[in-house]
Amino acid sequence: MLDTGNTAWLIVATILVLLMTIPGLALFYGGLVRQKNFLSVIMQCLFIAGVISILWFGVGYSWVFGSAFMDGNPMGAFIGGFDKMFLRGIGTDVLLEGPNIPEALFALFQCMFAIITPALIIGAFAERMKFSGYVLFISLWSLIVYNPMAHWVWGGGWLMEMGAIDFAGGTVVHINAGISALVMAVMLGKRSDYKHGRPTTPHNVPFVFLGAAFLWLGWFGFNAGSGLAADGIAANAFLVTHIATAVAVTVWMLIDWISNGKPTVVGASTAAVAGLVAITPAAGTVDIFGGMVIGAASSLICYFMVAVVKAKMKYDDSLDAFGVHGIGGIIGSILTGVFATRFITGAEGVQGALYGDWHQLGVQIVATVFSVAYSAIVTIILFFIVDKTVGLRVSKRVEEEGLDIYEHGETAYNN
Repeated sequence: MLDTGNTAWLIVATILVLLMTIPGLALFYGGLVRQKNFLSVIMQCLFIAGVISILWFGVGYSWVFGSAFMDGNPMGAFIGGFDKMFLRGIGTDVLLEGPNIPEALFALFQCMFAIITPALIIGAFAERMKFSGYVLFISLWSLIVYNPMAHWVWGGGWLMEMGAIDFAGGTVVHINAGISALVMAVMLGKRSDYKHGRPTTPHNVPFVFLGAAFLWLGWFGFNAGSGLAADGIAANAFLVTHIATAVAVTVWMLIDWISNGKPTVVGASTAAVAGLVAITPAAGTVDIFGGMVIGAASSLICYFMVAVVKAKMKYDDSLDAFGVHGIGGIIGSILTGVFATRFITGAEGVQGALYGDWHQLGVQIVATVFSVAYSAIVTIILFFIVDKTVGLRVSKRVEEEGLDIYEHGETAYNN
């Protein structure tokens, strides 16, 4: 029978996850860019919310969670099947066994993950990519990078069979998007006026804060909803998501204060996102102690990547998509294999190296390394395909005068 409690909670969680992209990420990234490129970020987020939803229900959901190829077919290691294209056969009375929720609702919940994952990559190439090239790249990336990864980890693929833990998207979402972001930033090249050691001044810091606030709020649906039930695991995911983020913000502010003499709103907002990213894969398996350690580690390491490594390596990751999402996802994925505990997962559940199970840490490392490699290799291939067909980089004049007016014929502010 339909579980009305689980169904009601997942409806709320689905709304919360959509809030993460529009308006959350749109405001967070939009506030960080210059005024002349604000609308380009909003348009990129809106495009993803629209087109990726169509691709997801058309083919993505079936690719990830279909079952036609899952009974001995070698293709099942790569793709679920095409039996659920456009939600074929999934009526209002079809329930997902276990949580007993409508499968159509589960498909919609997963759609929100398919939306926000490619949206995260925007932060790497902000202010310098053609919209036409962006449209083709993101559409292809969603189909042949996101969908296979989601199937391998969540849809019964080989990483899931191996026992990799990714409660809400450390590998599928954040490592996947973060590594692709780094590849795009390096291959697309620096912004024409970019100077290392002189970060671009955000045009609207209150928007950055509002975006981070929407992300923090929405992440409760992202993590606590991923158990698909209104139960103790959801409550724990809610708890550790919040405490990890709180610790991350506090640690980053202290580092900022000590290093630069002043704690900044942009720094604290970035810290919140880093903490949220890192706790994502671990939210269903770690306790409050693990959550606090993961939150602190995310701030320390992501700060170092953003403030030191990026300057040393001289790549232009415009809004630190790799430094926060890629690195935060790696931290969370690996530390899940350290801090997972049967205190949360139950007597027969998994546990990490801290509690004696070094095998789980090894599995997490394998899943992390594979995610990095797959995302990087396929993104490089897609870059060359799109660049040779429609092109990716805007002209120098468009970049100097702003993408808003040239790419979209609008300005964000009229004096």
